[in-house]
Amino acid sequence: MDLRRLAEYDVLLLTALLWFLGKFLRYAFPPLFEPLQASYGVSNAAVGTAYTGFMLVYALMQFPSGALADRVGAVRVMAVGAAVAGVGALALAVDAPFVALAAVMLVIGGGTGAHKTVAVRLLARVYPARTGRALGAHDTLGALGGVAAPAAVVLFLSAPPVLASVLARLPGADWRGLFVVSGVVVLAVAAAFALRVPDRLPEDADRGEPREGPEPSARDYLVLFRDRRMTAFVLVTIASSFAYNGAVAFFPLYLSQAAGLSTSTASLLYSVLFAVTFVQLVSGDLSDRLGRLPVMTIALGLAAVSLVGVVVLVDAGPIVLGVLVAVLGIGSHGYRPVRGAYLVEELPERLAGGGLGVVRTLLMVAGALAPGIVGATADVAGFRPAFALLAGAVALAALAAAGLWATE
Repeated sequence: MDLRRLAEYDVLLLTALLWFLGKFLRYAFPPLFEPLQASYGVSNAAVGTAYTGFMLVYALMQFPSGALADRVGAVRVMAVGAAVAGVGALALAVDAPFVALAAVMLVIGGGTGAHKTVAVRLLARVYPARTGRALGAHDTLGALGGVAAPAAVVLFLSAPPVLASVLARLPGADWRGLFVVSGVVVLAVAAAFALRVPDRLPEDADRGEPREGPEPSARDYLVLFRDRRMTAFVLVTIASSFAYNGAVAFFPLYLSQAAGLSTSTASLLYSVLFAVTFVQLVSGDLSDRLGRLPVMTIALGLAAVSLVGVVVLVDAGPIVLGVLVAVLGIGSHGYRPVRGAYLVEELPERLAGGGLGVVRTLLMVAGALAPGIVGATADVAGFRPAFALLAGAVALAALAAAGLWATE
């Protein structure tokens, strides 16, 4: 492949790199729940609620970011959002009470929340004939942030002596140094994105203004949900998002407390959940060829089976649990790019930006509520009932997707 051919994908690469960094910041927090509990003396419910706040702000940014991108351009919205997240990460260098930490998490959640809705529409316009493949590549690189984050946490918390002497020079050494480094990198990539991408976009790719007719109103977006199939698909997205976000928020603690694994082994298996993200390259491409609903149904079915297995076989040992975590990752990641491609195709062109934002707001609110609910359930009844709830949610999503496929 020559350099000219590679240059066609520079927009995809920079967009995906921003998503990688956003996911890195998001998934750096769950492996820190146990150290944060020890450091601040807070409960599962407290750290879960703080993470829920992070995800709620992220969720609430979906519609306004999509609508704003229709007016001022996708590049500006994504670059500014990344810059806000980078500044938030740098702010964690300051040693402050738990309330201040939770507040900074809200800022990072808002900054990273400006990316995905806008990026899906942007990539669909830049790569119209390869939307599934482009979104698969974008989400694959993004999910690798979940692989890198736990490993980086371990590195910063238990660095060898030579590296520890270097890390000690960073503001707020220990885990805070991780966010200092991350913040600097995020700001650098955001600047590169803002400078490079505008000159590489096809005409009309940056903005989503309707070419004919009046500006869309709130009523126009609500009318979308009169379609029963659209409403059913929103149910699929809400249930699957609730299950996935609840699982990823507490998997390290679940594996260490319910399954009895060491913290390092639990973090390693947590990384496996994201290491299989390359399946998105396959599932996105397959959905371009075979259809969106069949691929989504199979992927969600795998996720449901794996979560049931994690609950039932919690004492089976690290190898069995590792396989189940990998299957959960395959199903959950395989579903994600297909979901985005399906929405882009089903939504009317003039409502695509805001419509994507509405649907992603709903699914991300459900995902944002999950950590708080899982944490509270775990405090009252234990982690196994909490994860059984998540298994039921993703099973519901799989059944609803199968119904859409059967009636297509």
